[in-house]
Amino acid sequence: MTVLCSGIRLLLTAACLPVAFCNAADGSRIKHRADAVLALMSYSVFPDVTASDLNIGSGGGENNELSMTQFGGGATLSESVPIYVEGAMGYSRYDPHFVLTDGAQSRNIPTKWNSLTATGGIGWDFHLYTDQLGGNLVLRPIANVMLGTVASDVRLGSFYIQQKNDADFKFLDGGRLNAYGLGGSLMLDYELISDPQDIDVELRYSAMNLQTFGSTSDVVQGEANAQNLGLYLRRRAPIFDWTLLKSPVRYVMEGAHTEYLGQQRGQLGFNSLSSIGLGIELDSSKYPVFITRTRLVARYMFGQNTDGYGIGLAMSF
Repeated sequence: MTVLCSGIRLLLTAACLPVAFCNAADGSRIKHRADAVLALMSYSVFPDVTASDLNIGSGGGENNELSMTQFGGGATLSESVPIYVEGAMGYSRYDPHFVLTDGAQSRNIPTKWNSLTATGGIGWDFHLYTDQLGGNLVLRPIANVMLGTVASDVRLGSFYIQQKNDADFKFLDGGRLNAYGLGGSLMLDYELISDPQDIDVELRYSAMNLQTFGSTSDVVQGEANAQNLGLYLRRRAPIFDWTLLKSPVRYVMEGAHTEYLGQQRGQLGFNSLSSIGLGIELDSSKYPVFITRTRLVARYMFGQNTDGYGIGLAMSF
């Protein structure tokens, strides 16, 4: 099993988000803003290197208006039991500002919306082909389910909000949006494990429908759809005769590209994200420890209106 924990920081312009970051003159825009939050939640429901950590600023040098972080991983249990399991958790903070007015006076009300998602998946590996080098190609259908929640908290101006009886405004002060998602993925995975090199190539299409449920405030009930097509490539090979922990030290080269489809296309100002990475891997399998391999990878990420950098950490068990 491999668990990925990435720290990529992407720099985008707030102008890329006209729907999510426009000011609201009255409470009728709150549901519109909450629908955008549900759509943003869709970026965290599938394991994705390219969207593992997004930070979008207000453009004024202050705190980020939106930040999203994700970690997760997946693995096939064994060759004899080709059940594939995966999981991912995502956290985001969205800080919208509302301008509330009674016609004579206006007041800027900053809020803080925190989102947490957990996604699980189970699939089956159908073996298609084994090449002369020993690499295996499998077709992997995966069923996915997601649970998520968004909590709203008024940091300033709570008294002003409490004077409003409209349900739109009540959501800003302690309101909650709960969501679930059902969907699936189809993956082609080629994997070669050998002494000279390890190669992994994954092509994956994923889709999920998100719906609000339960104790969600009536004013912010809604739905969103997540669809993307991703390609991931990785090569690992020994660095000359360098050994550490009784095993060869390997360099890691990787590349990834995610094409966003449907509602996600253009939602954050880009249609796709790409990344390239270079790092090292330590093999601790010769010792009686739980972690068998540890990889540290520096990544550069880019896309329309977007570029970023960061460090990714992965561990195999």
